Amino acid sequence: MVTLSQTAEYALQAVVHIAASGGAPVRVGPMAATLELPRNYLSKTLHQLVLAGLLRSTRGPKGGFALAVPAEELTLAALLEPLGAFRESACLMGNRQCRDDQPCAAHWRWKAVSEQLQQFFRETTIADLQRGHPLPPAPPQE
Repeated sequence: MVTLSQTAEYALQAVVHIAASGGAPVRVGPMAATLELPRNYLSKTLHQLVLAGLLRSTRGPKGGFALAVPAEELTLAALLEPLGAFRESACLMGNRQCRDDQPCAAHWRWKAVSEQLQQFFRETTIADLQRGHPLPPAPPQE
């Protein structure tokens, strides 16, 4: 299974949490405690999203973080790109040169999977995650 970086996971959890606030600013301390995430790391991550124009930050006793883009329009790709979550990946086979004109043994299969993942991130919004869907049943344990 493909995984995201820790920063990307934290950002995703936090932004879904912020979106659930209904537009009210969410303070980083209580959010970090609720999500069980390191406060300082979360704060730095959220400030990166403010600089990218995806979140707003308000100071003061009623301040906090809020979405700057509606949840229905904020795709996972747009959210995670400013955090460096999407980079050219190294060749699965360890080749220095791996591209369409110099493919490795796994290139075409991996490219198809990679394109499906990219499509998922481009088409899935924060609102989609808020709506949620039931998890598939767990496989039977032996």
